Amino acid sequence: MNYRQGFQLGLRTYSQAMSFMFRNRLGWFFIFPVLFNVLLFIGGFYSVSSLSDGMIESLNEWMNIESWDFWGASAIVALIKGLIWIVLRLLFFIIYAYIGGYVILILLSPVFAYLSEKTEEVITGNKLPFDFIQFAKDILRGVLLAIRNLTVELLFTVLLFILSFIPLVGYFTPVALFLVSAYFYGFSFLDYTFERRRLQIDVSVRLMRKNKGLAIGNGFVFSLVLLIPYIGVMVAGFVAIISVVAATLAAAEVVDKELELIR
Repeated sequence: MNYRQGFQLGLRTYSQAMSFMFRNRLGWFFIFPVLFNVLLFIGGFYSVSSLSDGMIESLNEWMNIESWDFWGASAIVALIKGLIWIVLRLLFFIIYAYIGGYVILILLSPVFAYLSEKTEEVITGNKLPFDFIQFAKDILRGVLLAIRNLTVELLFTVLLFILSFIPLVGYFTPVALFLVSAYFYGFSFLDYTFERRRLQIDVSVRLMRKNKGLAIGNGFVFSLVLLIPYIGVMVAGFVAIISVVAATLAAAEVVDKELELIR
């Protein structure tokens, strides 16, 4: 399968995934992104608030700002506290906007592993016996692969950032970064099928390198949604559910045939 065919397959299965889910009673999986967003909001709010309080307390111990009694001191102290509150929240959103996709992949890994398995059961008609040990291995592999892909993507990001200073090359850097991101996200979604084939990660890597178009096509929509300001990560959780189903549908068409060529 060439790059264009793989990319088209990755996008085509997206258009099939939603109807496939509701036709086969898999729509209830969308409850997990809802729970994820609620926990994210609560956890993020309290974490940033605690960090803000800690920084203000440390600043007070260092400069004793609470005891300032000169004219306008109360306004300055309030301004300092407000700036700390704003800066920390901006940093939280900036950092999370970059790694939020991988946070979703890691925290929702058990859901994705199970959803991919149920999708394949519908495709093949064969009910896979539940094996808790294997299920735990699927989750662990999903987490490790997400961390591995995040690390490699960061290296590519640094390299592309350096190359962006070269005249003309810099214009293509954002597109390259987007495609790299889409590739690694798509790889993660597809790998749940590879794990059920008992493929070692190095075999999965070779398979994905041979089918870059498929990985990018599958991760394309997820990466695109993450670019939406403010709400991108919240929406991405729902898109990830569709991505897993789309990846499983796509892998069912090509994975066994491609395996014969790389082994």
